[in-house]
Amino acid sequence: MTGSILAVDPGRDKTGVALVGRDGRIEACEVILMPDFAAHFARFVASRRIDRCVLGNGTTSKAMEEFLKAHYPEWPLTVIDEAYSTSEARQLYWELHPPTGLRRFLPRGLLQPSGNMDGLAAVVLARRYLKSLS
Repeated sequence: MTGSILAVDPGRDKTGVALVGRDGRIEACEVILMPDFAAHFARFVASRRIDRCVLGNGTTSKAMEEFLKAHYPEWPLTVIDEAYSTSEARQLYWELHPPTGLRRFLPRGLLQPSGNMDGLAAVVLARRYLKSLS
């Protein structure tokens, strides 16, 4: 298997998507608004080698599972527990973007990440799947 893991963190208004390598490295990460999901998602996955799709089991997961199976039946699909993935995504955000200046002295729990965590929550799901393999 030489492709990536595609992870989807479904939501009502927006959905996080991420491509993660077999080594856990983030290849791409994005948040897609739901009104235009199908078109944006198609562009996100275009020309990518995807070995497996991992789907969080939270909000709207059944509808997303149906969409993925209907439009991308060639991808094996694994549904994974997404409990606490947003809090793990916040931790991952601070690993990727450590606070600078005086903010570096504050506990990270008091800091608010800039941006949406749904894309990083998808990364967390992909890494959970990879961890389950070992």
